[in-house]
Amino acid sequence: MSFSCTTGGQRFVFDTTKIVLAKANEEKSGDHLAGIAAASELERIAAKQVLSELTLTTLREQPVVSYETDDVTRVIDDSIDSKGWERIKNWTVAELREYLLSSDIQGPEVDEVRRSLTGEMAAAVCKLMSNMDLICAAKSCRVAATANTTLGHPGVLGARLQPNHPADAIDGIIASIYEGISFGVGDAVIGINPVYDTPETVERLLRVTDKVIEELELPTQNCILSHVTTQMKAIERGAPAGLIFQSIAGTEKGNTAFGITLSMLQEALDLGLSSCKNRGLKPMYFETGQGSELSSRSHYDADQVTLEARCYALARCFSPFLVNDVVGFIGPEYLADGRQMIRAGLEDHFMGKLLGVPMGIDACYTNHMDADQNDLENLTVLLVAGGVNYFMGVPMGDDVMLSYQTTSYHDIATVRELMNCRPAPEFEKWLEARELMHEGRLTKRAGDAVYIKDLASRGSFLGQVRI
Repeated sequence: MSFSCTTGGQRFVFDTTKIVLAKANEEKSGDHLAGIAAASELERIAAKQVLSELTLTTLREQPVVSYETDDVTRVIDDSIDSKGWERIKNWTVAELREYLLSSDIQGPEVDEVRRSLTGEMAAAVCKLMSNMDLICAAKSCRVAATANTTLGHPGVLGARLQPNHPADAIDGIIASIYEGISFGVGDAVIGINPVYDTPETVERLLRVTDKVIEELELPTQNCILSHVTTQMKAIERGAPAGLIFQSIAGTEKGNTAFGITLSMLQEALDLGLSSCKNRGLKPMYFETGQGSELSSRSHYDADQVTLEARCYALARCFSPFLVNDVVGFIGPEYLADGRQMIRAGLEDHFMGKLLGVPMGIDACYTNHMDADQNDLENLTVLLVAGGVNYFMGVPMGDDVMLSYQTTSYHDIATVRELMNCRPAPEFEKWLEARELMHEGRLTKRAGDAVYIKDLASRGSFLGQVRI
């Protein structure tokens, strides 16, 4: 079944919905690399016109990877809310856009609609939106979630405390944690990317971070971002974890490249529910990023925005506490510059929220991209305007282990004050009680890592760390 449109005096024909979705995408270097991008702005406009007139039923019946061959497609389609689907199945993509941008939509209504959408539908409506549209619509699609802290409510901006170290050195990690806490960072998670992906390393880091949490009586959760099977082995050995992490892809083949299956994720969820220190019983944490499927040749000639949306529809099936897109991390092959990075961050935040996952963004870039600190800060402010759940918090914004640039402890403190946001309520209460925050503002103690060190139990192993 082909689709056609005449615009600017030219007739364009698109053979499949997959091609329509790809050609309608805003310019991305990854789509050019894959050979599926629009050849001109006029072709992009024509594809958007065709896309706007497609019904949601057409998109459900023609996913970018078939139901028969892909377990991601199957699990997403099988999870569709049947009652909500009857309401929206005849909507066009343009009608879905108008609904999402109307001023009178209510939370329960959005919940019913979002449970009836696939990734293809979220991506399709995203492609018809401007950056401001994406911000406005995302703000209407809030998703709150509770683990040991609660994120996602209006006026709450969380942050993952990311104390990575190039040698997994305990002293360096703890010093970074103390500094981050002193800036009010860490309410989303204390999450470390380990250098060594072994059960022994994961267990050691889980025990150290849990000790920090216990000694400070800190309301948060810990996580070591190794492969999911490595974390499971450590937890089965008794290591104390708050969340279980895994990167996911939008196709079965992409997940195979990550070394995971959906049954493996279900096993992790079951283990997390029974073993993680997580009072909200939401133990899963997922990361994504536009272009990951293309990088493993598992994209099936689909565009990176559509595949990214499928990641969020998949994540929804596991009821996570945290999901975030590492927007500029994969590199310029997929997002060439700051303009594309900003667009992708706004797209991904909107699509995640629309599909019902508690969405954060790692507003970041790699040093070989044509992007800089100003692009990162622009994206950060725009995302807060759209109600993003959380960012990363890294010392000076420079991750010395992963070698990329992201939001710093200082950035989190600044943007909270600038945009009138606060930490998770449980975390803010802790900060207030320890004179680090007063009426939503950091006090003069902010940034004093030694003060946090002194709050830890006197004479303990952690208390002896040099700062």
